[in-house]
Amino acid sequence: MLTGASILGDVSKNPLNDLGESLGDYLREQRTSAQLSLRQLSALAGVSNPYLSQIERGLKRPSAEILQQLAKGLQVSAESLYVRAGILDAEAAAPVARTSDVRRALAEDPVLTARQKRTLLDIYDSYVEDDAP
Repeated sequence: MLTGASILGDVSKNPLNDLGESLGDYLREQRTSAQLSLRQLSALAGVSNPYLSQIERGLKRPSAEILQQLAKGLQVSAESLYVRAGILDAEAAAPVARTSDVRRALAEDPVLTARQKRTLLDIYDSYVEDDAP
């Protein structure tokens, strides 16, 4: 008699499972933290409910485009999902994510004037450029 495991093969030996599970677990954690159901996130991200379920279970590897849609729905950085999916190297992504987070925070701060924002960005850029390899 064939079982689901024998039809699919040993999922634990599937190379997709190693990356997919950590990505899937991370997506599930982010979704539950955001208090979103699978159906709600699939609607926000524009992906089907079954496909999102398969991603969370490590059965499917989403494209960068799908990851970007999921990041938008979860309100997390796409870079963090790219790193989890193995699309982007964590070391390469870290400075980009930090820089964009700082820039976004300054741009969205309602207390700062436009001049103050420009000045702070100039100062920030001078430090970031000095630390660049």
